[in-house]
Amino acid sequence: MLSVNDKLSDTDAVGIGRKGTIDKPLYLKAPFWTVDTLFYCTSKENSDVKFIYLLFQIINWKRYDESTGVPSLSKNTISNIKTYVPKIKEQDYISKLFFSLDNTLQLHERKCEELALIKQALLQKLFPKKDEVIPEVRYKSFSAAWEQRKLGGVAKFYSGGTPSVGVSDYYDGTIPFIRSAEINSTSTELYLSELGLQNSSAKMVHRGDILYALYGATSGEVGISKINGAINQAILAIIPHKGYNSEFLEQWLRKNKEAIIKTYLQGGQGNLSGAIVKQIKVSFPSFDEQQKIGKSFQKIDSLITLHQRKLEKLKQLKKFLLQNMFI
Repeated sequence: MLSVNDKLSDTDAVGIGRKGTIDKPLYLKAPFWTVDTLFYCTSKENSDVKFIYLLFQIINWKRYDESTGVPSLSKNTISNIKTYVPKIKEQDYISKLFFSLDNTLQLHERKCEELALIKQALLQKLFPKKDEVIPEVRYKSFSAAWEQRKLGGVAKFYSGGTPSVGVSDYYDGTIPFIRSAEINSTSTELYLSELGLQNSSAKMVHRGDILYALYGATSGEVGISKINGAINQAILAIIPHKGYNSEFLEQWLRKNKEAIIKTYLQGGQGNLSGAIVKQIKVSFPSFDEQQKIGKSFQKIDSLITLHQRKLEKLKQLKKFLLQNMFI
């Protein structure tokens, strides 16, 4: 580890990669020291360094890559890039707008991270540890031991299929076709027609059903369906019987994903199946406690989704402003 005694600059600057990652500008707060693969620039008279940082964000840096191997930029190339700059007063107004927007973005990002940490902590505390029947933390009025059940005895299961891709009449209809990467989504890339549904093994699921991914990279992922739609063979629909709560079961499956993969898929390879999932043993408390736990996580998930949506809208707003406030 190298330590230094002298700073490079007494004023804030903008950094840009010289080699490697050349398209991720950084705002450098003084005092700072940089690695040798990073250029930095400070502002001259009648130039606002924060505005320069914004300019660096709209430049297509990969266009100026000078290497056939590791992406590279030169000081001369950067110096010769031509751009349009308003008067210093307007630069100041624009930079204040975007830095205020960035602060709001960071606020929502931190909120999402904090909520995710809270959720992770609750998953560890509100569910019993391995080989235990009492969780570390419980809601008032609940004290009975949890009981283990095989999933096959507490729910109904089915998976779907895929209509022939060679028949165009089977697609571009009005039925959302949910694939394993979309089990937590409110929309789908593909849509089936009624004809496609009728002439295939695709099965309908409804909002509120548990969707469990069986195949490939998403194996073991779980979600509560947010839409009515059809599923293919890579998804298992799980419909709990009376006395078993969907939100509780979803969270249990999410918490135990790694253990399930390790137990039933050697080395994490291969696919899950309906037969395997039915053998999974789940610890259940009373139905009232299941509902209490399920609602708690439902509220946290709703808050996370809310902040994620706000974050996405702010990112879209920033992108729009960057595209339309600069020449």
